[in-house]
Amino acid sequence: MSECTHNCETCSANCSSREKQSLLEKPHELSNIKKVIGVVSGKGGVGKSLVTSLLALSMQRKGFKTAILDADITGPSIPKVFGIHEKAKGNDLGILPSKSRTDISIMSVNLLLENDTDPVIWRGPVIAGTVKQFWTDVLWGDVDYMFIDMPPGTGDVPLTVFQTIPVDGIIIVTSPQELVSMIVEKAVNMAKMMNVPILGLVENMSYFMCDKCGEKHNIFGTSNIDEVAAKFGIPSVHKLPIDPMVANYCDKGIIELYGETYLDKLSDEIE
Repeated sequence: MSECTHNCETCSANCSSREKQSLLEKPHELSNIKKVIGVVSGKGGVGKSLVTSLLALSMQRKGFKTAILDADITGPSIPKVFGIHEKAKGNDLGILPSKSRTDISIMSVNLLLENDTDPVIWRGPVIAGTVKQFWTDVLWGDVDYMFIDMPPGTGDVPLTVFQTIPVDGIIIVTSPQELVSMIVEKAVNMAKMMNVPILGLVENMSYFMCDKCGEKHNIFGTSNIDEVAAKFGIPSVHKLPIDPMVANYCDKGIIELYGETYLDKLSDEIE
């Protein structure tokens, strides 16, 4: 038997000295981030960025220092929702996150591009590397709750986030359609494979409350989200209505003026 070189990367032996190497990265040395929550979806267009924004707002209103890491590199929308147009700055120590009106720290690729509408035509490893740098190279400072707005699906970026960032749990966002069970199951299975707890399930566009007749209308059909949650053992279910006002606030970049508290109970559960 050859002498051990103590370098497991070049050794094929399966001995007791071999330990599983952690891929977790530390944040910037000037950052102190207490809790990280990922917001994920199995498909696009279900309101993941909206849920991320509302959860960050809810925590901020409770007095916590809150941050959003926009990991949706090819479809970043967080700066638009918060009305942030000034580009991110940096110094010799690293990148400084932008601040919203209510002092939420935000980092997004759109804060680094020359124009907001410039497309990000990068291959997967480059995109994943950028997300990793948002964690390691940004001077986040003291943060009680960081929310990571993930791209849809189970590709390079979610994998990079789960492997390199110590995520405390995820929120799954979906919509009331027949394919919900299959799409949610993909997100659930990935979370289980990466050993990340599922904190809750949010059904966006769940219903429409008519301001004339006062009745609740299921625009996309009857919801089965409670059955889906029970099937996968998800303890917390929350439903967001179709609200034209919130779309208007997002388009104008004034989401922080939105007064509804639909996700306050979920933020209570996250604490």
